[in-house]
Amino acid sequence: SLLQFLDLQQLNCLNESTEHNFKSIVSSKKPNVSSSYLESDADEQLLLNIAFNQSVRVKSISIKSTDIAHGPKKIKLAVNRPSLGFDDVAEAEEPAVAQVLELDEETVKEGKPVPLRFVRFQSVNSLHIFIVSNHGDEEETRINALDIIGVPVETTKDLSGLKQQQEN
Repeated sequence: SLLQFLDLQQLNCLNESTEHNFKSIVSSKKPNVSSSYLESDADEQLLLNIAFNQSVRVKSISIKSTDIAHGPKKIKLAVNRPSLGFDDVAEAEEPAVAQVLELDEETVKEGKPVPLRFVRFQSVNSLHIFIVSNHGDEEETRINALDIIGVPVETTKDLSGLKQQQEN
């Protein structure tokens, strides 16, 4: 998990509810297993701005929601855009954003890791996750746990093992 490399001071989430905010599910720097959750406020959209304290390579992300109707469906990922706002991503498609994903219900319910296009997530200082919609067209989107899987750039010396892993 790359959560251990989070820069909690730089972390923010647009449209989060005050009672159920982003920090509540990542402040332990490991995937949340408590009853805390992140919930959107004014509508179903959320923009998670995640800063790391060093460059990382992101292989996959896992977003878990126990309440599937409120679980994220369409998401857009951007990299190294620290001042990103809703206007920047609302209409953006690839390659303006690094990747657009549709998460199926099972993936969200079980928090399964979703592999990313590795080439676009090589030297990530900040990762931005824009939740566009949820599965039940609900007013609020809810996330119980988030995990970001990858490796810090500094420790990646031997790439041969990585290539094999990518091909499997």
